[in-house]
Amino acid sequence: MQEETIWEGSPSHVAKWGTYVLCLLFFWLIVPIFIALYTALRLKTTKYKLTTERLRVTEGILSKRTEDLELYRVRDITLEKPFIFRLFSKGNIRLITSDHSSPDALLMAVPEADELMDLIRKHVEICRDRKRVREIGIDTL
Repeated sequence: MQEETIWEGSPSHVAKWGTYVLCLLFFWLIVPIFIALYTALRLKTTKYKLTTERLRVTEGILSKRTEDLELYRVRDITLEKPFIFRLFSKGNIRLITSDHSSPDALLMAVPEADELMDLIRKHVEICRDRKRVREIGIDTL
């Protein structure tokens, strides 16, 4: 089966509203202006891409870093909606995985997070069925 892109996005600037407010309050020091620009550029260059097989997170301004997370490795999905995010219809989606290089993946301040979380869950199950993979939990005393 051909890998297809399901969703693409990037974090919203709402994720760093506190940084922007502090930079606005202390703009007269000049340095906060550069901090705000750097923060905005970091958010702008972070890209999320969800396919039928994996989640790809690309970050970096000058040097790029790309992390691929195979969907069948996702163990748990959590939706976080802080008050300020809810005002702007954004949310954080945290993926707990069995991947050793990125056991915890965060999709920060994404729009329509409820629908995206359901979409991820659906494709995790499809991917597991296709690869015949199951997650087994063992409780220890």
